[in-house]
Amino acid sequence: MARLLSVNVGLPRDIEWKGRTVRTGIWKRPVPGRCRVCRLNLEGDGQGDMAGHGGEHRAVFVYQIDSYRHWQKQLQRADFVPGQFCENFTVEGLPDDAVCIGDRYRIGSALFEVTQPRVTCYRVGIRMNEPRMPALLTSSGRTGFYFRVVQEGEVGAGDEIVLVGEARERMTVAEINALLYSPEHPRDRLERALRVDALSPGWRASFEALVKSQPAAGRGNAGLAPAAAMHPVAPGFRPHLVMAIDEESADVISLTMQMADGGPLPRPLPGQFVILRLQRSAVGAAFFRSYSLSGPASAERYRISVKLEPNGAAGTYLREHVRPGAVLDVSAPRGSFVLQGGNRPVVLLSAGIGATPVLAMLHALAADASARQVFWLHAARDRRHHPFAAEVRRLLSTLRNARSYVCYSRPGPDDEPGVDFDAAGRLSRAALEKLGVPREADVYLCGPPGFMADMKEALAARGTAPERINVELFSGTPSKTPGVVGRAARAPHRPEDDADTGPLVSFARSGVAAHWKASAYGSLLELAEACDVPVRWSCRAGVCHSCECGLVSGQVVHEPEPLERPAGGNLLICCARPVSDVVIDL
Repeated sequence: MARLLSVNVGLPRDIEWKGRTVRTGIWKRPVPGRCRVCRLNLEGDGQGDMAGHGGEHRAVFVYQIDSYRHWQKQLQRADFVPGQFCENFTVEGLPDDAVCIGDRYRIGSALFEVTQPRVTCYRVGIRMNEPRMPALLTSSGRTGFYFRVVQEGEVGAGDEIVLVGEARERMTVAEINALLYSPEHPRDRLERALRVDALSPGWRASFEALVKSQPAAGRGNAGLAPAAAMHPVAPGFRPHLVMAIDEESADVISLTMQMADGGPLPRPLPGQFVILRLQRSAVGAAFFRSYSLSGPASAERYRISVKLEPNGAAGTYLREHVRPGAVLDVSAPRGSFVLQGGNRPVVLLSAGIGATPVLAMLHALAADASARQVFWLHAARDRRHHPFAAEVRRLLSTLRNARSYVCYSRPGPDDEPGVDFDAAGRLSRAALEKLGVPREADVYLCGPPGFMADMKEALAARGTAPERINVELFSGTPSKTPGVVGRAARAPHRPEDDADTGPLVSFARSGVAAHWKASAYGSLLELAEACDVPVRWSCRAGVCHSCECGLVSGQVVHEPEPLERPAGGNLLICCARPVSDVVIDL
């Protein structure tokens, strides 16, 4: 007979960890007497990070006393107390390899439904004083699981746990956990999992992504990888011959390139970018810059377009030192800011040099003679600083359902309204309304950070769903450091104790390079943090793939080995170490 042994609650509090402040509710304590169960939580309980924990489908976390005994033996520990694994219910019975997603249980006067296995993060490692714990829990199959509260009520230690309803599709917690985190993702089992009505939305989305990706060896885990890592390519730079250099505006030039040996190029997806490795001198360190491919998709030649900033190192180098006939080291096309198929309207929304990736998308739509509604909205300073104006007009003229709207923030005296531009000022919600941009459109947004923040706000105010707004950020995606609070953002920099020995690690988007020192860093994630490079992570143990990103060049090893290796051309920075000089897409 299954029984509730302990009811454990705890409110979030701040703790110190690795020189940072983490807000967390991982410390749970047993409740004397009975406890009220509400739809989203137990009375007196809370989560410090609602993005990763809590909510309707993760209202109550359940862990088994048999698993306590297992970990006491495995870890040679005798100091466990109720709530040790951050669980709300410590139970006798209900093993993960017998309980199925969708099973319903009556405990006290409350009714519960099983929704998903536990997803472990680094905080369980803090609670257990064992950094490997996220990986140990997930790989063991002893994760525990979450309840959804079907009927509110009261529970207390000693209550019998009564099975009152079984899921129609019988898949256990352990099976569901292994299906996502092990290297094997059989399609028939993924389809079975998607028939489990009670499965939480997050797990359902992961399995849907795996079904769409057609999992194969070396492809990584599409159910876990972040969007930025979804189009991996082989690492390395190859020599490209500069065929032509064209002036697009007062401060933008385009370089057209082909393979130096005349061979075929990897065909890019519309919106992708390449990384250039530039060398100021024969003895100086190389530096790296990312540039969108601004021309039509081609296996014969690439076009990149560069804004010439007054003090920009890369633009200055390209303007002063590169001529037709020069050879540049260029990566394969990469990036996930790409035009998606379908029939929905397309909004290409840009400012300044942000036009480059959406221009490639416009080329693709024109090449396909697309019947989709296409809206081109662009913001520039004036005609002199308006690149690709004639090219865009030509492409739009080939599309049946295309409309254009151009704003100049400071029109020149010779700039003609209705010919060069449509309105003075800045793009705003009013422009979206005036042009009749559909709320259900797929939006592709690129430009300066302030512009993108304003336009995202305007789009959201009109009712465009967040998943319809695709954004390109060349400076890297915002950090994801769950639970870390009160940490002011700093510009990326070399670490104070950087030496001139060890492999050189270059963070391409951040423009920072530092030497790897094995005695100082346990992983490339720790080096990135020492450089204040924006990073994304959760488990820090090779489980969740939140930190997966592109390996632009070089070689790494993963120590410890992750539960499932990332796709070829990617790495997990939380457990990767460099073998040679490396360039990382961060």
